[in-house]
Amino acid sequence: MAQRIAVDPITRIEGHLRIEARLDGGKIAEAWSSSTAFRGIETILKGRDPRDAHHFTQRFCGVCTTVHSMASIRAVEDALKIQIPDNARLIRNLIMGIQNVQDHVIHFYHLHALDWVDIVSALKADPAKTAQIAQSISDWPNSSPEYFQQVRDRIAAFAGTGRLGPFQNAYWGHPAYKLPPEVNLIGVAHYLEALEWQKDVIRIHAILGSKNPHPQTFLVGGMAIPVDPDSQNALNADKIALIRKLLRKARAFVEQVYIPDLLAVAPAYLDWAGIGGGTGNYLSYGDFPMDNSPGTGSLFFPRGIIMGKDLANVQPMDEKKISEYVTHSWYSYSKGDNAGLHPYDGETSHKYTGPRPPYEFLDTDGKYSWVKSPRYLDQPMEVGPLARVLVAYGKGVPEVKAAVDFVLGKLGAPASALFSTLGRTAARGVDCLVLAQKNEQWLDQLANNMGRGIYETFNKEKWDPSTWPREAQGFGYHEAPRGALGHWIRIEHGQIANYQAVVPSTWNAGPRDPKGQPGPYEAALVGTPIADPQKPLEILRTIHSFDPCLACAVHVLDGTGTEIVKVRAL
Repeated sequence: MAQRIAVDPITRIEGHLRIEARLDGGKIAEAWSSSTAFRGIETILKGRDPRDAHHFTQRFCGVCTTVHSMASIRAVEDALKIQIPDNARLIRNLIMGIQNVQDHVIHFYHLHALDWVDIVSALKADPAKTAQIAQSISDWPNSSPEYFQQVRDRIAAFAGTGRLGPFQNAYWGHPAYKLPPEVNLIGVAHYLEALEWQKDVIRIHAILGSKNPHPQTFLVGGMAIPVDPDSQNALNADKIALIRKLLRKARAFVEQVYIPDLLAVAPAYLDWAGIGGGTGNYLSYGDFPMDNSPGTGSLFFPRGIIMGKDLANVQPMDEKKISEYVTHSWYSYSKGDNAGLHPYDGETSHKYTGPRPPYEFLDTDGKYSWVKSPRYLDQPMEVGPLARVLVAYGKGVPEVKAAVDFVLGKLGAPASALFSTLGRTAARGVDCLVLAQKNEQWLDQLANNMGRGIYETFNKEKWDPSTWPREAQGFGYHEAPRGALGHWIRIEHGQIANYQAVVPSTWNAGPRDPKGQPGPYEAALVGTPIADPQKPLEILRTIHSFDPCLACAVHVLDGTGTEIVKVRAL
């Protein structure tokens, strides 16, 4: 018998997400993804200086801050045809590279691991047996029986308080959990270690960006941080040495903790290599320039698309073929709600007259989300670490191919296993591993430039607006931790005429389009088995594998300036 369920809110994500699903025969037959809150950024950029845009776009989210600076600045530089110095390229790569590494580790342990790791089961683990397992998969120093005894006692004491914090209201004891108690205890121990680790390694942002979150040294034309080995107030040899120490610490945790844990958990859930495949279409903007040549030919992660899971045929990606629909979104287009608009022509006004909470189920035949529906050649596309890794793997990037083959070999799985919830989770680990290793190479290149007396970090050639064309438009890209992030800007008479951002979670969380094609979240849930409709843990597994960020995906104001909501600050 068909049954409809709703999970609202989806927790352990950034923002507000509701998933509704129709079950039939113990599996999901249809699913609907709805972002249930909105906020305002894009419209307030109109009329402002393009060089200031990145300070505003960082505020799309409290988590994804550096990424919006990067995309925004690249959009302006693309519009004005600005070439940045080599040091600026390397500093940007380092900032974005460690952002990805830290973000992936946080996601795996603090946002996604608890979909696979049962905290309650960990309390039954034998510390000696746990240590034996841990030492067999890694040489990480914190692997003694005494250490795991302390962790188990710590969790037991925490549980005894009755104030469970992040472990509250979970589905502990759910039949879909399959790990033995000892592997669960390893996962819990590293959950706690990752909390301390991430605070330390992200200090690199404070060194290169002045602060985290919302770094301050990004600048149209380069970076605002000076490079001078003889100045204590600049990026010098001492700071390079500190960054190198932190990068090595980051890489050690990824290599000795994250990847071994991933490989220890995955074998118990190999059935998930056949669940959650979704649309089968993947898009990557590519990123991390390897030199200062114009265009995108030198990107470490290449640009491209894959259609229908065809890994052997990575096609070129052209941002001009992107459009956004609002057929099932709580917005209105001046050309009609079935029109598809390229972001250069995007509109952010809305006239919402639909249902408001409380309601049992949304009107999914009508408008049901604050997220728009991006499409590439009118096709839904998944973005994220999986898309990035698939495109790089399909194009034969050596570091990516080696890492993917290593993980698949350990699991005894074919490349087709990547098209799944488990594959999505594994690809994030691959992405993290590759970047953790690549960051040190970029630091070496920066140190080499300094040793050769190359200190320039900013190109001031087109800083004066009087040198700008009367009209210009630009596309800014970035492969953020969650995937393809695009900013589009139109500049007229030195001011922003229009600004649109299409973020990774807009691509993934978007509702159906005029053709009725579901978005990636919606498509990925179809066919998922649900053991207990009252505790739909399986929905969380697939949705969390995308790492949703709905604060980024929804950023709209009424175009007429109408007050929509008033918030009292106490």
